[in-house]
Amino acid sequence: MDRRTFLLNGAAALAVRGVAAPVATRSEAGQLKLGVATYSLRKFPRAEAIRMLKVLGVRYVSIKSFHLPYELSPEEIRAGAQEFRDAGFTILSGGNIPLNNPAELRKMFEYAKAAGMPMMVCAPTHQTLDEVEKLVKEFDIKAAIHNHGPEDKHFPTPESVLRAIENRDRRMGLCIDVGHTTRMGVDVVEWIRRAGPRLFDVHIKDLADLMDGRSQVPVGRGAMPIVAIFKTLKAMNYQGGVMLEYEIDADNPLPGMIESIAYMRGVLDGLAGA
Repeated sequence: MDRRTFLLNGAAALAVRGVAAPVATRSEAGQLKLGVATYSLRKFPRAEAIRMLKVLGVRYVSIKSFHLPYELSPEEIRAGAQEFRDAGFTILSGGNIPLNNPAELRKMFEYAKAAGMPMMVCAPTHQTLDEVEKLVKEFDIKAAIHNHGPEDKHFPTPESVLRAIENRDRRMGLCIDVGHTTRMGVDVVEWIRRAGPRLFDVHIKDLADLMDGRSQVPVGRGAMPIVAIFKTLKAMNYQGGVMLEYEIDADNPLPGMIESIAYMRGVLDGLAGA
């Protein structure tokens, strides 16, 4: 049995028993913080999403509003975020958070503050950037602008984000989505490298066809250069999250997420032992 099959079979067996998959010690001891963007579990309520995250055995999360709605009171937001912490998770960020409505910007920063989020993975516009920067300074919460590919009129590429924040507060940075980046026909590894200290977050996924977002598959089955991405992040001494954003199989995402996490842990273990 090869290593990939061993990892997948072991994780799947643990998931069937409903217990947390073991965390690979070398992966966790390394520099990369492997986690999950809870958008991956958008069809499930908070308590069930937390249970599924435990099955995956990850430590780090980026909370989507499905699991912590913007409409909650500050007390409810704090309590909901605490449920993740009580379950053993570290909240690296929230998002993706829309920052396109000038009337709602402060509310979104207050939401992130109530949840204790040190960073917002966000989608501003060029028109809201000045006010977003002011709020970043006021609240001392990082803003990681997420590039969204060809459909995004404001920030389709990592380059478009980096150009917009070049002369702005150092707490404004990039959340690179590797799938949306490759769909633009650019070298995702090169743009990770170019982002340097402005790279705050990474959304990981895999595509069978790097130009087609509809071709998403569990990480390790597609054409995404995962090994090269991880090598580059480690060489940069990257300290942010590497967050699985699993956008397929919404009604039954856990098998594919288990496979994805197991593959990435295998890659990290391989790099640690190289």
